[in-house]
Amino acid sequence: MARNKDTSNDDLPKVKISKESLRETGMIFRYLKPYRAKFVTGLFFITLSSGTIMVFPFLLKKLIDSAHGAGNGEAASTMAMPGMVSGIMNKLQLNLGSHISFSPGTIAVLMISVLALQMVFSFMRIYLFTYVGEHAVADMRQDVYKRMITMPMNFFAQRRVGELSSRITADISQIQDAVTGLLAELLRGILTLVGGIILILFISPKMTAVMLSVVPVVVVIALVFGKYIRKMSRKAQDQLAESNTVVQETLQGISNVKAFSNEWYEIGRYHRHITDVVNLAIRNGRFRGLFVSFMLFSVFGAIVLVVWYGAGLMQSGQLSFGDLTAFVVYTAFVGGTMAGFAELFSQLQKTLGATQRVRELLEEDAEAVTTADVKVEPEHKLSGNVSLQHVGFSYPSRKEVNVIKDLSLTAKSGQQIAIVGPSGAGKSTIVGLLLRFYEPDKGKILFDGREAGSIPLSQLRKQMALVPQDILLFGGTIFENIAYGKPDATEAEVMNAAQQANAHDFIGKFPEGYKTVVGERGVKLSGGQRQRIAIARAILKDPVILLLDEATSSLDSESESLVQEALQNLMKNRTSFVIAHRLSTIRGADQILVLEDGRIRESGTHHELIGIEDGLYRNLNKLQLFEA
Repeated sequence: MARNKDTSNDDLPKVKISKESLRETGMIFRYLKPYRAKFVTGLFFITLSSGTIMVFPFLLKKLIDSAHGAGNGEAASTMAMPGMVSGIMNKLQLNLGSHISFSPGTIAVLMISVLALQMVFSFMRIYLFTYVGEHAVADMRQDVYKRMITMPMNFFAQRRVGELSSRITADISQIQDAVTGLLAELLRGILTLVGGIILILFISPKMTAVMLSVVPVVVVIALVFGKYIRKMSRKAQDQLAESNTVVQETLQGISNVKAFSNEWYEIGRYHRHITDVVNLAIRNGRFRGLFVSFMLFSVFGAIVLVVWYGAGLMQSGQLSFGDLTAFVVYTAFVGGTMAGFAELFSQLQKTLGATQRVRELLEEDAEAVTTADVKVEPEHKLSGNVSLQHVGFSYPSRKEVNVIKDLSLTAKSGQQIAIVGPSGAGKSTIVGLLLRFYEPDKGKILFDGREAGSIPLSQLRKQMALVPQDILLFGGTIFENIAYGKPDATEAEVMNAAQQANAHDFIGKFPEGYKTVVGERGVKLSGGQRQRIAIARAILKDPVILLLDEATSSLDSESESLVQEALQNLMKNRTSFVIAHRLSTIRGADQILVLEDGRIRESGTHHELIGIEDGLYRNLNKLQLFEA
């Protein structure tokens, strides 16, 4: 029988079973290869487990026949067969020891021994397949995560986080279930089905014909019922998910709900969804009741039919009571296995779909980054000179929109270059190009006179640091978040970086100090505190080139003052590109570039740009002074 499945995988897409889809499963066996010895041993124990299961009803028959003193039924049932088949069965009976007499006590001991062996075989089968499956899937998860995290930014821009998370959770979990359970269940099911049919044919060809005329019909009807019930269950789950979405949206926007006094409206909306859930569940319950009732009637009706027919054969001396008992047990094995194949087939389709999606991800082209912590090599050490020459760029998902148009700029080592302009002018895109998140469509980006593509990606990024507007802190401690800039940093180095970032004082006020857990995305810290943690992280990294993307735009005046002082410490002796929303923070920049529609409209120092009549920078500055 197929084992129970986790409902979290119930809605995974299925793939039709074909030669091509089966060929793709070769990826799974590639991960099984290092553990092939244990895998083959597990297959061997599956065979032994299936064999001992099939022996048990045979011994049960012997026990019953010995208790009744019956021995003629076997010979009679064999004599009823055609001549050639009769000869074969006689030989099988002799080989199986059917004419060897054992006392009931001896047979009972043999049955207990078989059960003991079955226990050992089942334990070994489950242990070995679990061992192989867990290790193989762990290797697969690491490869998928490694490939995912080394993908270029364009890959993430075109996919949702939930979709990518599903690859490494639901899809690989489905593959894991296949390795640890599905393969074993398929093999055991095939052995049980083939062995069971052979054995019931051996016991009584006539009863086998009766059974095979009834059981398949019951199984097919059960499959049709089961498929419809699963479809209804999925609808109920989807409807419940919609009601949960209402709850989530309402709680997230609770301030809007209360501001508009719409509590009654949200209660009514939730009531309608819950009513739909109840109606679907009741409808599903009716069908499940019909299904269970039908199955009980069919199964026991089939048993009554088989037993009734077998009783007639017993009265005519063609069958013994032990034969009838063994036949019923084997029939249960065969019927249960046939019913289980439907679920196994469904799980196989899901596994093929999961394998296909994981394989597609593993075959994606990743960035040429190193996945080990390496030091900057002397030949790739930068001094901080940066040049963009006639660069043009449009995002891969929006090729028709030119974000950067024939842009050229030069930054000498240690200079502070400020970039300002209206929203959508291309300011943040320049940061992405410098970090080589994207490659320019036209022109060149040079570092110390060398083209960016000639410097290994990891070597380049190791000498750059980004402090964005929206700071993402990982859900660990403050110490771990600062040390992210230099994972092998000492406590003294982390504390020194925090002091330069004006973060040491507020960290010291927490009861746990640097061991304070910041919470998911740093929710336990204020915006200014998160910003200073990020600056401390950048200081610890000690970059040659610094990129600040509107690092103070969302802070209050007090926090901005502390952060601005920390940024000044950070920018000392470093080439800095500062994207600024507040022009007051960049007046001391060596060069200010004013972007508009992807082009440099104006460039110069603050005093030079202020002196341009009707200049864009001058107008932006007046506007901010007026707002202040």
